[in-house]
Amino acid sequence: MMNEEQTERQAYLKLAELCARGEHCQYELTEKMRKWHIEETAQASIMARLIKEQYVDDERFARAFVNDKIKYSRWGRRKVEQALWQKHIDANIAQQVLDDIEDDTYIAILSPMLKQKRKSIIAKNDYERNMKLIKWALGRGFTMDIIRQCITVEDEDEFLD
Repeated sequence: MMNEEQTERQAYLKLAELCARGEHCQYELTEKMRKWHIEETAQASIMARLIKEQYVDDERFARAFVNDKIKYSRWGRRKVEQALWQKHIDANIAQQVLDDIEDDTYIAILSPMLKQKRKSIIAKNDYERNMKLIKWALGRGFTMDIIRQCITVEDEDEFLD
């Protein structure tokens, strides 16, 4: 009995330290406990304590995660959305956090990326080049409306040069 309590306490301390160093969601921590073979009842009590003591907050995690993926990884909305789904973030939280991001933010990220990518694409004509750019941007998780706005701007810039 003493051993079970000890491992539960150790798991709590380990997870609290992990959360103090960076944002983590409930799913990530639950997966860690599962791998450590912590019983489900112990997992639930540890998670409840971590939430109560504000070590874990899925909305706070989602905001940090979305900000990092857009700003540093330069992902589009769809890719971020999918990553949040994989981390089992509540759909309402994910929707709210993603809706707070303005289209201008995505455009500001995608435009220079497309401009750079355009230089390395080999195509027979503008149509083929644009199709390749669209496919590439979709792969980065950007939505078609954002891509269309950026490619239109790119084309206008090219005519001005």
